[in-house]
Amino acid sequence: MQIVETLNEGLKRAYTITIAAKDLEARVDAEVKKIAPQVRMPGFRPGKVPANLIRKMHGESIHADALNSTIQESVDKAIRENNLRPAIQPSVDLAEDYAAGKDAEIKLSLEVLPQVPAPSIDSITLERLTVEPGDAAVTEALQRIADGQKSYETAAKSYKAKDGDQVIIDFEGKVDGVPFEGGKGEGMAVVIGSGQLIPGFEDQLVGLKANDEAVINVTFPAEYGAKDLAGKAATFDIVVGEVKKPGDTKLDDDFAKSLGLESLEQLTGLIKGQLEQELGGLTRTHMKRRLLDQLAETHDFEVPPSMVEAEFEQIWAQLEQEASQEEDVEAARAEMEKDREEYRSIAVRRVRLGLLLSEIGQANGVEVSQQEMSMLVAQAAQQYRQEDRQRFAEYIQQTPMAAAQLRAPLYEDKVVDFLFDKATITERKVTREELEAAIEAEEDGGHVHGPDCGHDHGHDEKPKAKKAAPKKAAKKDAEPAAQPEAEAAEKPAKKAPAKKAAAKAEEPTAEVADAKPAAKKAAPKKAAAKKA
Repeated sequence: MQIVETLNEGLKRAYTITIAAKDLEARVDAEVKKIAPQVRMPGFRPGKVPANLIRKMHGESIHADALNSTIQESVDKAIRENNLRPAIQPSVDLAEDYAAGKDAEIKLSLEVLPQVPAPSIDSITLERLTVEPGDAAVTEALQRIADGQKSYETAAKSYKAKDGDQVIIDFEGKVDGVPFEGGKGEGMAVVIGSGQLIPGFEDQLVGLKANDEAVINVTFPAEYGAKDLAGKAATFDIVVGEVKKPGDTKLDDDFAKSLGLESLEQLTGLIKGQLEQELGGLTRTHMKRRLLDQLAETHDFEVPPSMVEAEFEQIWAQLEQEASQEEDVEAARAEMEKDREEYRSIAVRRVRLGLLLSEIGQANGVEVSQQEMSMLVAQAAQQYRQEDRQRFAEYIQQTPMAAAQLRAPLYEDKVVDFLFDKATITERKVTREELEAAIEAEEDGGHVHGPDCGHDHGHDEKPKAKKAAPKKAAKKDAEPAAQPEAEAAEKPAKKAPAKKAAAKAEEPTAEVADAKPAAKKAAPKKAAAKKA
């Protein structure tokens, strides 16, 4: 086997590997001898089939297996002997004119991970902005729950519906005077002002009484889900069954018991705990962005173009999805195109920070334990059908790249926690509004903190967010691109089991703040009058 380097430019490497025909032939001979005792052929005793007949029967497949295994060994050897750390899966190509009996020439090309300079982490200074969940915030959260549990009482037949009331209606929708499929329903409950139905529908219910008949005139939104109705004018013939007024919900022990708790005191404690957790998350987000910004400002090194391209494609795909939901899709995409290079710099920054955090973690013994990994696998498996969860676990176990990608977010958080412990941190109490404003300033200001920053060393501005094309994809996580371990890139990925065809309805959580009243039976064909 001969390995010759043909390219060494930046992070790009290329090699020509020549495997001698005699070496391949020797491996084929060895494999023939190995399987000979198991070969059965009429007219020959077991284990006595001549080698030439075995070659005639199985020679092509034996040669293919020998060639593939030899190529894999030669690639592994080239990577090992040249101390390479592949950034992504290497490209391995066999010469097109290869035939059995000839030397095999292999072209190996890859991008390698850069040598990350020794990270400077001893001079990190951070400010922790903390917020105390005051009584007013707890009361406000309680009131929101009460509003979500609102009950309605039937009003007098002479009572005219107003904003906030619930109106029970039968309806039939028509376009150009012709009823359309799914446009008829009975006993549908509509809260005026809830935004439950298409624009303009609820407003026309104001002033109606029980037993009133009316014709509602609306226009379906241009982006309405049913394409045959999108943008069209329609009428709905309605009959009001009854009008209900919202009843008062008292914040007392009985209310708490209706949510499955013992007392209002217990409910209040849960709400306060949730607020503390939520505010703690905001505090961490602010600190993490400041931390990542300092790391980005003090470390600069070349990053693999292939990794940048993969990250950019992920950002761009999300932007495309968001643009497709805008009223003017073409305008949204045009705005995206204007800032294409800015988004590419975001991708560069994310990749660089991901590599930097990986280097810091490895240098300081940060690890994800086997128990933690098992929990990650179990959590991720929940998105698959019950019968596919074991296959998913096996796929993760057998596919280093997939395992590394699953592990990466937790690994990154552990590195961030390690850096928090190393940093000099001052603390300042602020209001929730001040903390949210600080985070918002990082997102929208000229200097954006975190790997979602739209500049990269020397650039001071990020493109401002435009209504036509929201930039959630670029700044959603304020986190670096997850970098799987280098050795994982050397292994071919296996196919993961298919996910559920449709999302399973989520079970109610134990979180009191998310408690909802039991779902009522939906009126038939109610969806046609709803928003898309």
